[in-house]
Amino acid sequence: MVGVLGSGLMRIVIVGAGAIGSFLAERLSLERQDVVLIESNPEVAAKASDEIDCLVITGNGASSDTLKEAGIAKADLLIAVSSSDAVNVLACAAATKLKVPNKVARVEDPKLKAEVEALGVDLVIDPDAAAARELVTLAAGGEVAERVEFGSGDLVLIGGYVAEDSDIIGGTLAELRETVVGWDWLVLAVIHGKHTGKNTVIARGDTTLEAGDHVLMMAKKKHAEKAYGWLGISSRPAETAFIIGGTRMARLAADALVARGVRTTLAEGDPSRAQRIAERHPHVTVINAAPSERDVLEQEGIGNADTVMAVTGWDGENVLAALIAKTLGAREVISRFTNIQLMGLGAGVGIDATVSPRLSAANEILRFVRRGAIHSVETFSDTDAEAIELEVGPNSYAIGKTLMELELPRTLIVGGVERDGRGFVPTGDTRIEVGDHLIVVSLPDSLAFAEKLSG
Repeated sequence: MVGVLGSGLMRIVIVGAGAIGSFLAERLSLERQDVVLIESNPEVAAKASDEIDCLVITGNGASSDTLKEAGIAKADLLIAVSSSDAVNVLACAAATKLKVPNKVARVEDPKLKAEVEALGVDLVIDPDAAAARELVTLAAGGEVAERVEFGSGDLVLIGGYVAEDSDIIGGTLAELRETVVGWDWLVLAVIHGKHTGKNTVIARGDTTLEAGDHVLMMAKKKHAEKAYGWLGISSRPAETAFIIGGTRMARLAADALVARGVRTTLAEGDPSRAQRIAERHPHVTVINAAPSERDVLEQEGIGNADTVMAVTGWDGENVLAALIAKTLGAREVISRFTNIQLMGLGAGVGIDATVSPRLSAANEILRFVRRGAIHSVETFSDTDAEAIELEVGPNSYAIGKTLMELELPRTLIVGGVERDGRGFVPTGDTRIEVGDHLIVVSLPDSLAFAEKLSG
Protein backbone atom coordinates (compact mmCIF):
# COMPACT_ATOMS: atom_id res chain seq x y z
CA MET A 1 0.00 0.00 0.00
CA VAL A 2 1.03 3.60 -0.43
CA GLY A 3 2.75 4.58 2.78
CA VAL A 4 3.72 7.68 4.69
CA LEU A 5 6.35 8.60 2.13
CA GLY A 6 4.10 7.98 -0.85
CA SER A 7 6.12 4.96 -2.00
CA GLY A 8 5.02 1.37 -2.20
CA LEU A 9 7.72 -0.40 -0.17
CA MET A 10 8.93 0.85 3.19
CA ARG A 11 11.36 -0.36 5.83
CA ILE A 12 9.44 -0.25 9.10
CA VAL A 13 11.01 -0.88 12.50
CA ILE A 14 8.52 -1.79 15.24
CA VAL A 15 9.58 -1.73 18.89
CA GLY A 16 7.49 -4.07 21.02
CA ALA A 17 5.94 -7.41 20.00
CA GLY A 18 2.93 -7.11 22.29
CA ALA A 19 -0.64 -7.07 21.01
CA ILE A 20 -0.22 -3.78 19.11
CA GLY A 21 3.23 -4.45 17.70
CA SER A 22 2.54 -8.01 16.59
CA PHE A 23 -0.80 -7.01 15.03
CA LEU A 24 0.87 -4.23 13.05
CA ALA A 25 3.81 -6.42 12.04
CA GLU A 26 1.48 -9.11 10.73
CA ARG A 27 -0.72 -6.69 8.78
CA LEU A 28 2.15 -4.74 7.25
CA SER A 29 4.11 -7.88 6.39
CA LEU A 30 1.08 -9.18 4.48
CA GLU A 31 1.39 -6.03 2.36
CA ARG A 32 5.00 -6.94 1.56
CA GLN A 33 6.46 -4.11 3.63
CA ASP A 34 10.00 -4.67 4.96
CA VAL A 35 9.21 -5.08 8.66
CA VAL A 36 11.67 -5.55 11.52
CA LEU A 37 10.22 -6.31 14.94
CA ILE A 38 12.20 -5.71 18.17
CA GLU A 39 11.19 -7.45 21.42
CA SER A 40 13.10 -7.63 24.71
CA ASN A 41 11.36 -10.75 26.05
CA PRO A 42 13.01 -13.83 24.44
CA GLU A 43 9.87 -15.98 24.71
CA VAL A 44 7.63 -13.33 23.16
CA ALA A 45 10.23 -12.71 20.45
CA ALA A 46 10.42 -16.43 19.64
CA LYS A 47 6.63 -16.68 19.40
CA ALA A 48 6.49 -13.66 17.08
CA SER A 49 9.24 -15.12 14.91
CA ASP A 50 7.27 -18.36 14.52
CA GLU A 51 3.98 -16.63 13.67
CA ILE A 52 4.89 -13.50 11.66
CA ASP A 53 6.72 -13.37 8.34
CA CYS A 54 9.23 -10.68 9.30
CA LEU A 55 12.66 -10.29 10.88
CA VAL A 56 12.43 -10.45 14.69
CA ILE A 57 15.31 -9.20 16.83
CA THR A 58 15.58 -9.96 20.54
CA GLY A 59 16.82 -6.86 22.32
CA ASN A 60 16.07 -3.58 24.04
CA GLY A 61 14.24 -1.21 21.70
CA ALA A 62 15.70 1.76 23.57
CA SER A 63 19.25 0.61 22.82
CA SER A 64 21.08 2.31 19.96
CA ASP A 65 22.94 -0.94 19.23
CA THR A 66 19.69 -2.89 18.92
CA LEU A 67 18.15 -0.23 16.70
CA LYS A 68 21.24 -0.20 14.50
CA GLU A 69 21.03 -3.99 14.21
CA ALA A 70 17.46 -3.52 13.01
CA GLY A 71 18.66 -1.15 10.30
CA ILE A 72 17.09 1.95 11.81
CA ALA A 73 19.38 4.24 9.77
CA LYS A 74 17.66 3.03 6.58
CA ALA A 75 14.16 2.94 8.03
CA ASP A 76 11.32 5.02 6.62
CA LEU A 77 9.25 4.63 9.77
CA LEU A 78 9.73 3.77 13.45
CA ILE A 79 6.72 2.53 15.42
CA ALA A 80 7.51 2.40 19.15
CA VAL A 81 4.64 0.57 20.84
CA SER A 82 6.21 -1.36 23.71
CA SER A 83 4.41 -1.42 27.07
CA SER A 84 6.97 1.04 28.46
CA ASP A 85 6.51 4.75 27.77
CA ALA A 86 10.17 5.33 28.63
CA VAL A 87 11.41 2.77 26.10
CA ASN A 88 9.20 4.29 23.42
CA VAL A 89 10.50 7.79 24.13
CA LEU A 90 14.12 6.66 24.04
CA ALA A 91 13.57 4.76 20.80
CA CYS A 92 12.11 7.89 19.22
CA ALA A 93 15.03 9.96 20.49
CA ALA A 94 17.50 7.57 18.85
CA ALA A 95 15.47 7.60 15.63
CA THR A 96 15.47 11.41 15.63
CA LYS A 97 19.27 11.49 15.88
CA LEU A 98 19.48 9.10 12.94
CA LYS A 99 17.05 11.25 10.95
CA VAL A 100 14.33 8.61 10.56
CA PRO A 101 11.69 10.60 8.64
CA ASN A 102 8.55 9.25 10.33
CA LYS A 103 7.96 8.20 13.93
CA VAL A 104 4.97 6.87 15.87
CA ALA A 105 4.97 6.32 19.63
CA ARG A 106 2.62 4.80 22.17
CA VAL A 107 2.69 7.10 25.22
CA GLU A 108 0.11 7.39 28.00
CA ASP A 109 1.93 9.65 30.49
CA PRO A 110 0.87 13.27 29.74
CA LYS A 111 4.28 14.57 30.80
CA LEU A 112 6.07 12.28 28.36
CA LYS A 113 3.68 13.16 25.52
CA ALA A 114 5.11 16.67 25.41
CA GLU A 115 8.62 15.21 25.36
CA VAL A 116 8.01 12.94 22.37
CA GLU A 117 6.23 15.71 20.49
CA ALA A 118 9.35 17.85 20.97
CA LEU A 119 11.32 15.05 19.27
CA GLY A 120 9.25 15.50 16.14
CA VAL A 121 7.16 12.36 16.59
CA ASP A 122 4.43 12.40 13.94
CA LEU A 123 1.78 10.48 15.84
CA VAL A 124 1.43 9.90 19.59
CA ILE A 125 -0.98 7.10 20.44
CA ASP A 126 -2.85 6.66 23.72
CA PRO A 127 -4.61 3.25 23.56
CA ASP A 128 -7.04 3.97 26.42
CA ALA A 129 -8.10 7.28 24.89
CA ALA A 130 -8.56 5.66 21.47
CA ALA A 131 -10.73 2.90 22.95
CA ALA A 132 -12.75 5.40 24.99
CA ARG A 133 -13.59 7.29 21.80
CA GLU A 134 -14.69 4.02 20.23
CA LEU A 135 -16.93 3.26 23.21
CA VAL A 136 -18.65 6.63 22.89
CA THR A 137 -19.18 6.04 19.17
CA LEU A 138 -20.74 2.64 19.88
CA ALA A 139 -23.04 4.15 22.51
CA ALA A 140 -24.21 6.71 19.97
CA GLY A 141 -25.06 3.95 17.50
CA GLY A 142 -27.36 1.76 19.56
CA GLU A 143 -27.00 -1.94 18.79
CA VAL A 144 -24.78 -1.22 15.80
CA ALA A 145 -21.44 -3.05 16.01
CA GLU A 146 -19.66 -0.67 13.62
CA ARG A 147 -20.52 2.62 11.97
CA VAL A 148 -17.87 4.22 9.77
CA GLU A 149 -18.44 7.27 7.58
CA PHE A 150 -16.33 7.66 4.47
CA GLY A 151 -15.34 10.61 2.33
CA SER A 152 -17.62 13.58 2.80
CA GLY A 153 -19.93 11.50 4.99
CA ASP A 154 -22.41 10.58 2.25
CA LEU A 155 -21.59 6.89 2.63
CA VAL A 156 -21.67 4.87 5.82
CA LEU A 157 -20.40 1.36 6.49
CA ILE A 158 -22.67 -0.36 8.98
CA GLY A 159 -21.81 -3.49 10.93
CA GLY A 160 -24.33 -5.49 12.89
CA TYR A 161 -25.44 -8.99 13.81
CA VAL A 162 -28.49 -10.44 12.07
CA ALA A 163 -31.32 -10.65 14.61
CA GLU A 164 -32.91 -14.01 15.39
CA ASP A 165 -36.29 -12.80 14.04
CA SER A 166 -34.97 -10.91 11.02
CA ASP A 167 -36.85 -11.37 7.74
CA ILE A 168 -33.58 -11.62 5.80
CA ILE A 169 -32.57 -14.99 7.26
CA GLY A 170 -32.16 -17.76 4.71
CA GLY A 171 -32.45 -15.69 1.55
CA THR A 172 -29.66 -15.02 -0.92
CA LEU A 173 -28.51 -11.44 -1.34
CA ALA A 174 -29.74 -11.49 -4.93
CA GLU A 175 -33.22 -12.49 -3.75
CA LEU A 176 -33.18 -9.94 -0.94
CA ARG A 177 -32.23 -7.13 -3.31
CA GLU A 178 -35.49 -7.62 -5.19
CA THR A 179 -37.46 -7.03 -1.98
CA VAL A 180 -35.83 -3.68 -1.19
CA VAL A 181 -36.94 -0.57 -3.06
CA GLY A 182 -36.30 3.13 -2.61
CA TRP A 183 -32.73 3.01 -1.37
CA ASP A 184 -29.37 1.63 -2.48
CA TRP A 185 -27.39 -0.79 -0.34
CA LEU A 186 -24.69 -3.36 -0.73
CA VAL A 187 -23.63 -6.12 1.64
CA LEU A 188 -19.84 -6.15 1.57
CA ALA A 189 -18.86 -9.05 3.80
CA VAL A 190 -20.44 -11.67 6.01
CA ILE A 191 -18.65 -13.21 8.98
CA HIS A 192 -20.31 -16.58 9.56
CA GLY A 193 -19.84 -18.76 12.61
CA LYS A 194 -21.66 -17.47 15.66
CA HIS A 195 -20.78 -20.49 17.78
CA THR A 196 -17.83 -21.92 15.88
CA GLY A 197 -14.73 -20.69 14.08
CA LYS A 198 -15.18 -17.49 12.12
CA ASN A 199 -15.39 -17.62 8.35
CA THR A 200 -15.37 -14.38 6.36
CA VAL A 201 -17.03 -14.28 2.95
CA ILE A 202 -16.83 -11.28 0.63
CA ALA A 203 -20.47 -10.99 -0.33
CA ARG A 204 -21.83 -12.05 -3.72
CA GLY A 205 -25.36 -12.55 -5.07
CA ASP A 206 -25.50 -16.17 -3.94
CA THR A 207 -24.40 -15.38 -0.36
CA THR A 208 -27.03 -16.31 2.25
CA LEU A 209 -27.52 -14.83 5.71
CA GLU A 210 -28.23 -16.65 8.97
CA ALA A 211 -29.11 -15.50 12.47
CA GLY A 212 -26.07 -14.20 14.30
CA ASP A 213 -24.06 -13.50 11.16
CA HIS A 214 -21.90 -10.38 11.42
CA VAL A 215 -22.78 -8.32 8.35
CA LEU A 216 -20.85 -5.37 6.94
CA MET A 217 -22.94 -3.30 4.54
CA MET A 218 -22.71 0.03 2.72
CA ALA A 219 -25.54 2.51 2.35
CA LYS A 220 -26.09 6.20 1.86
CA LYS A 221 -26.01 7.99 5.20
CA LYS A 222 -29.56 9.26 4.76
CA HIS A 223 -30.74 5.66 4.43
CA ALA A 224 -28.82 4.32 7.45
CA GLU A 225 -31.98 3.87 9.52
CA LYS A 226 -33.46 1.63 6.82
CA ALA A 227 -30.26 -0.42 6.83
CA TYR A 228 -30.52 -0.90 10.59
CA GLY A 229 -34.11 -2.05 10.26
CA TRP A 230 -33.09 -4.42 7.47
CA LEU A 231 -30.67 -6.11 9.86
CA GLY A 232 -33.29 -6.13 12.61
CA ILE A 233 -31.34 -3.93 15.02
CA SER A 234 -31.96 -0.59 16.73
CA SER A 235 -29.81 2.50 16.21
CA ARG A 236 -31.34 4.68 18.94
CA PRO A 237 -28.49 6.49 20.72
CA ALA A 238 -27.96 5.66 24.37
CA GLU A 239 -29.47 8.02 26.91
CA THR A 240 -28.24 6.00 29.89
CA ALA A 241 -24.94 4.15 30.27
CA PHE A 242 -23.68 1.73 32.91
CA ILE A 243 -19.91 1.24 33.04
CA ILE A 244 -18.37 -1.66 34.94
CA GLY A 245 -14.77 -1.12 35.99
CA GLY A 246 -12.76 1.85 37.16
CA THR A 247 -9.94 1.59 34.62
CA ARG A 248 -8.50 4.69 33.01
CA MET A 249 -10.36 3.83 29.81
CA ALA A 250 -13.60 3.55 31.78
CA ARG A 251 -13.09 6.96 33.38
CA LEU A 252 -12.27 8.60 30.06
CA ALA A 253 -15.38 7.08 28.49
CA ALA A 254 -17.54 8.14 31.45
CA ASP A 255 -16.42 11.76 31.18
CA ALA A 256 -17.02 11.78 27.41
CA LEU A 257 -20.49 10.26 27.78
CA VAL A 258 -21.50 12.78 30.44
CA ALA A 259 -20.27 15.59 28.18
CA ARG A 260 -22.69 14.30 25.53
CA GLY A 261 -25.60 14.36 27.96
CA VAL A 262 -25.68 10.60 28.67
CA ARG A 263 -26.65 9.73 32.26
CA THR A 264 -23.74 7.55 33.36
CA THR A 265 -23.23 5.15 36.25
CA LEU A 266 -19.85 3.56 36.98
CA ALA A 267 -19.38 0.47 39.16
CA GLU A 268 -16.02 -0.24 40.80
CA GLY A 269 -15.42 -3.19 43.12
CA ASP A 270 -12.70 -1.65 45.28
CA PRO A 271 -14.28 0.71 47.88
CA SER A 272 -11.36 3.14 48.18
CA ARG A 273 -10.91 3.30 44.43
CA ALA A 274 -14.64 3.90 43.96
CA GLN A 275 -14.44 6.76 46.46
CA ARG A 276 -11.54 8.39 44.62
CA ILE A 277 -13.32 8.10 41.27
CA ALA A 278 -16.46 9.67 42.76
CA GLU A 279 -14.45 12.61 44.07
CA ARG A 280 -12.66 13.22 40.77
CA HIS A 281 -15.69 12.65 38.51
CA PRO A 282 -18.58 14.40 40.30
CA HIS A 283 -20.94 14.23 37.31
CA VAL A 284 -20.74 10.43 37.18
CA THR A 285 -22.81 8.28 39.55
CA VAL A 286 -20.23 5.96 41.15
CA ILE A 287 -21.22 2.83 43.07
CA ASN A 288 -19.17 0.21 44.89
CA ALA A 289 -19.97 -3.11 43.16
CA ALA A 290 -17.90 -5.92 41.68
CA PRO A 291 -18.64 -7.28 38.19
CA SER A 292 -20.00 -10.53 39.66
CA GLU A 293 -22.42 -8.91 42.16
CA ARG A 294 -25.58 -9.51 40.16
CA ASP A 295 -28.01 -8.46 42.91
CA VAL A 296 -26.27 -5.14 43.53
CA LEU A 297 -25.98 -4.39 39.82
CA GLU A 298 -29.64 -5.20 39.34
CA GLN A 299 -30.66 -2.93 42.22
CA GLU A 300 -28.63 -0.10 40.69
CA GLY A 301 -30.50 -0.42 37.39
CA ILE A 302 -28.06 -2.16 35.08
CA GLY A 303 -30.93 -3.97 33.34
CA ASN A 304 -32.57 -0.68 32.40
CA ALA A 305 -29.46 0.85 30.84
CA ASP A 306 -29.38 1.57 27.13
CA THR A 307 -25.74 0.54 26.96
CA VAL A 308 -23.57 -1.41 29.38
CA MET A 309 -19.80 -1.28 29.03
CA ALA A 310 -17.85 -4.01 30.82
CA VAL A 311 -14.33 -2.57 30.76
CA THR A 312 -12.35 -3.91 33.71
CA GLY A 313 -8.80 -5.06 33.10
CA TRP A 314 -9.81 -8.74 33.01
CA ASP A 315 -11.46 -10.37 30.00
CA GLY A 316 -13.25 -13.02 32.09
CA GLU A 317 -14.80 -10.43 34.40
CA ASN A 318 -15.96 -8.39 31.43
CA VAL A 319 -17.67 -11.34 29.74
CA LEU A 320 -19.40 -12.29 33.00
CA ALA A 321 -20.59 -8.74 33.65
CA ALA A 322 -21.80 -8.33 30.07
CA LEU A 323 -23.79 -11.56 30.24
CA ILE A 324 -25.36 -10.53 33.56
CA ALA A 325 -26.37 -7.19 32.04
CA LYS A 326 -27.88 -8.87 28.98
CA THR A 327 -29.78 -11.35 31.11
CA LEU A 328 -31.22 -8.50 33.18
CA GLY A 329 -32.49 -6.70 30.08
CA ALA A 330 -29.81 -4.20 29.01
CA ARG A 331 -30.39 -3.14 25.41
CA GLU A 332 -26.74 -3.19 24.30
CA VAL A 333 -23.70 -4.69 26.00
CA ILE A 334 -20.09 -3.96 25.07
CA SER A 335 -17.14 -5.90 26.42
CA ARG A 336 -13.48 -4.94 26.55
CA PHE A 337 -10.98 -7.60 25.53
CA THR A 338 -7.29 -7.47 26.29
CA ASN A 339 -6.66 -10.53 24.14
CA ILE A 340 -7.46 -9.41 20.58
CA GLN A 341 -7.78 -13.02 19.40
CA LEU A 342 -10.79 -13.55 21.70
CA MET A 343 -12.76 -10.53 20.55
CA GLY A 344 -14.66 -12.35 17.83
CA LEU A 345 -16.13 -14.78 20.38
CA GLY A 346 -18.35 -12.09 21.88
CA ALA A 347 -21.23 -12.43 19.45
CA GLY A 348 -21.49 -16.14 20.14
CA VAL A 349 -22.43 -15.48 23.75
CA GLY A 350 -24.74 -12.51 23.22
CA ILE A 351 -22.31 -9.59 23.45
CA ASP A 352 -23.30 -6.87 20.98
CA ALA A 353 -19.90 -5.26 20.43
CA THR A 354 -16.33 -5.56 21.61
CA VAL A 355 -13.53 -3.07 22.06
CA SER A 356 -9.80 -3.31 22.68
CA PRO A 357 -7.47 -0.42 23.51
CA ARG A 358 -4.74 -2.27 21.63
CA LEU A 359 -6.80 -2.78 18.48
CA SER A 360 -8.07 0.82 18.59
CA ALA A 361 -4.50 2.07 18.81
CA ALA A 362 -3.34 -0.23 16.02
CA ASN A 363 -6.11 1.05 13.75
CA GLU A 364 -5.06 4.66 14.30
CA ILE A 365 -1.47 3.75 13.46
CA LEU A 366 -2.53 1.93 10.28
CA ARG A 367 -4.43 5.02 9.15
CA PHE A 368 -1.25 7.05 9.57
CA VAL A 369 1.01 4.51 7.86
CA ARG A 370 -1.23 4.22 4.83
CA ARG A 371 -1.96 7.90 4.31
CA GLY A 372 -1.38 9.23 0.80
CA ALA A 373 -3.52 7.53 -1.82
CA ILE A 374 -5.03 5.62 1.10
CA HIS A 375 -7.37 7.96 2.96
CA SER A 376 -8.64 5.68 5.72
CA VAL A 377 -8.42 2.13 7.01
CA GLU A 378 -10.78 0.17 9.24
CA THR A 379 -10.14 -3.27 10.70
CA PHE A 380 -12.64 -5.41 12.56
CA SER A 381 -12.45 -7.53 15.69
CA ASP A 382 -13.56 -10.88 14.31
CA THR A 383 -12.14 -10.91 10.78
CA ASP A 384 -8.95 -10.09 8.93
CA ALA A 385 -10.94 -8.18 6.30
CA GLU A 386 -10.19 -4.47 6.02
CA ALA A 387 -12.19 -1.52 4.71
CA ILE A 388 -9.95 0.88 2.81
CA GLU A 389 -10.75 4.21 1.20
CA LEU A 390 -8.33 4.81 -1.67
CA GLU A 391 -7.98 7.42 -4.37
CA VAL A 392 -7.71 6.44 -8.04
CA GLY A 393 -4.58 8.09 -9.42
CA PRO A 394 -3.91 9.12 -13.04
CA ASN A 395 -1.82 5.99 -13.66
CA SER A 396 -4.41 3.48 -12.45
CA TYR A 397 -5.20 0.71 -14.92
CA ALA A 398 -8.83 0.84 -13.70
CA ILE A 399 -9.61 4.23 -15.28
CA GLY A 400 -12.36 3.98 -17.88
CA LYS A 401 -13.31 0.44 -16.94
CA THR A 402 -16.51 -0.71 -15.27
CA LEU A 403 -16.34 -2.71 -12.06
CA MET A 404 -17.51 -5.74 -14.00
CA GLU A 405 -14.70 -5.32 -16.53
CA LEU A 406 -12.11 -5.17 -13.73
CA GLU A 407 -12.80 -8.83 -12.90
CA LEU A 408 -12.30 -8.26 -9.19
CA PRO A 409 -10.99 -11.20 -7.14
CA ARG A 410 -13.54 -13.05 -5.01
CA THR A 411 -11.90 -11.74 -1.86
CA LEU A 412 -12.35 -8.05 -2.71
CA ILE A 413 -15.39 -5.83 -3.30
CA VAL A 414 -15.83 -2.16 -4.12
CA GLY A 415 -18.62 -1.04 -1.82
CA GLY A 416 -18.77 2.69 -2.40
CA VAL A 417 -17.60 5.47 -4.68
CA GLU A 418 -17.20 9.15 -3.91
CA ARG A 419 -16.94 11.42 -6.95
CA ASP A 420 -16.89 15.22 -6.95
CA GLY A 421 -18.01 15.31 -3.33
CA ARG A 422 -20.95 12.95 -3.86
CA GLY A 423 -21.00 9.40 -2.58
CA PHE A 424 -22.96 6.53 -4.07
CA VAL A 425 -23.27 2.75 -3.92
CA PRO A 426 -21.89 1.36 -7.20
CA THR A 427 -23.15 -1.37 -9.51
CA GLY A 428 -21.28 -3.59 -11.91
CA ASP A 429 -21.79 -0.96 -14.64
CA THR A 430 -20.13 1.84 -12.64
CA ARG A 431 -17.18 3.19 -14.64
CA ILE A 432 -14.04 4.29 -12.75
CA GLU A 433 -12.74 7.84 -13.21
CA VAL A 434 -9.54 9.62 -12.20
CA GLY A 435 -9.87 11.04 -8.70
CA ASP A 436 -12.62 8.64 -7.61
CA HIS A 437 -12.45 7.57 -3.98
CA LEU A 438 -13.20 3.85 -3.78
CA ILE A 439 -14.27 2.17 -0.54
CA VAL A 440 -12.90 -1.35 -0.82
CA VAL A 441 -13.38 -4.27 1.54
CA SER A 442 -10.65 -6.87 1.08
CA LEU A 443 -9.19 -9.96 2.65
CA PRO A 444 -5.36 -10.01 2.98
CA ASP A 445 -4.72 -11.97 -0.20
CA SER A 446 -6.28 -9.20 -2.32
CA LEU A 447 -4.58 -6.18 -0.75
CA ALA A 448 -2.08 -6.09 -3.61
CA PHE A 449 -4.98 -5.89 -6.07
CA ALA A 450 -6.38 -2.94 -4.11
CA GLU A 451 -2.99 -1.27 -4.50
CA LYS A 452 -3.26 -1.65 -8.27
CA LEU A 453 -6.64 0.13 -8.24
CA SER A 454 -5.03 3.24 -6.76
CA GLY A 455 -2.30 3.21 -9.37
